Amino acid sequence: MLKLSKVSFSYDREPVLQNISLKISEGQNISVIGESGCGKSTLLKLIYGLLHTDGKITWKDRELKGPNFNLVPGEPFIKYLAQDFDLMLPLTAAENVGKFLSNFFPIKKKRRIKELLEVVEMEDVANKKAKFLSGGQQQRIALARALADEPEILLLDEPFSHIDHFRKNNLRRRLFSYLKEKNITCIIATHDSTDAMSFADRTLVIKNAGIYADGSPEQLYNNPPNQYVASLFGDVNHLMHKNISADSESRKRVVLYPHEIGVNRNSKFKASVKNCYFKGESYLIEANLNGERILLEHPESLKLGTKIGISVSEKLIQKRFT
Repeated sequence: MLKLSKVSFSYDREPVLQNISLKISEGQNISVIGESGCGKSTLLKLIYGLLHTDGKITWKDRELKGPNFNLVPGEPFIKYLAQDFDLMLPLTAAENVGKFLSNFFPIKKKRRIKELLEVVEMEDVANKKAKFLSGGQQQRIALARALADEPEILLLDEPFSHIDHFRKNNLRRRLFSYLKEKNITCIIATHDSTDAMSFADRTLVIKNAGIYADGSPEQLYNNPPNQYVASLFGDVNHLMHKNISADSESRKRVVLYPHEIGVNRNSKFKASVKNCYFKGESYLIEANLNGERILLEHPESLKLGTKIGISVSEKLIQKRFT
């Protein structure tokens, strides 16, 4: 188990992280989300040992020391993939993946390199020099290299940021399936809600230098404690209760996702369509509801200026009061 106890850090006087305490079980996939600058990358660097903290970090009851104690930062059983891939550009993709593997067992090394190139879908460029690879290809090679000498903990900082959208989903499925199979603990700092929801066992939200929310992706998405947490998963509405609930004059706010708002011609709550965005399976409708901006999903395109009735489940409204 990975344990953090009262972990704090500041680059200047203002703390980036303050009194962070948490426990992460072996083999868990943890996503860390939050707005830019909230401390996601700093948390990974502290765990890896690139930064010093007066708090305590342990893995299986072994304390992980920072740069104040280790001349060479990091631990051999932890791999950290930063946003800077740090590949050896004159080497081939395969040579980069096997850079830290022993040459005493060449057949085993070759087999391992081939296995990891298949995980990141890069077998076809094994012999291509890294300097001729695209940013997304380099990122995948760096990911394979991080896994080469199999770690117990894998720390990933925006690991899919340079990868083409059509490749991301399959790569993520292959990678996180591999990590589960090998029981590798993974902590991923990300802005991508798909990373946070589809592949994480648990999601941590960082805000104001602390753990703002902690739970399964399903819990945080279906029961967001506030607008901020909900907004990290995509578009969100924060509407006054009186604008969506019958016989209410309350100005309290309700957090709702676009797909949770329906269109009902018989509703007394009328909105005027301002914009219509094609999303593939549906359209995202931006409308004005009594002076409030509202976003909802609709199966068909709606003309600008169209008046539509807004409908929301009363049970859901009561559940989402903030």
